[in-house]
Amino acid sequence: MSRSVLLRVALVQTLLVGVLSVALAVPLGESFFKRWGWTVGPVAWMACSLLTARVLDLPRWRTLVGAVLAGLPSVALVLLGEHTAGDVVAIVAFAFWCAWRAPLPLAVTER
Repeated sequence: MSRSVLLRVALVQTLLVGVLSVALAVPLGESFFKRWGWTVGPVAWMACSLLTARVLDLPRWRTLVGAVLAGLPSVALVLLGEHTAGDVVAIVAFAFWCAWRAPLPLAVTER
């Protein structure tokens, strides 16, 4: 597992999800999310995941699979009324997935 990838994925995904959330919330308001959140949320999550993959040069399909899997526990928490906790769990799980699946750097050998 790459700790560097873990931290970078967590940071980039958090920033992207946060910026997109604010960019949508300001002009559209709370009523939009109550009506369309179940559609917009997963699409936004996947879009942010793809952008994270692009920014960090991660494999796209593997990253998307991780985003879907990381989003599943989030759904359960959202259903329980804990949307913020769901976001945190999804980001942490997504970062661990990407770090676990990242190739390890080659070890430097001494001569």
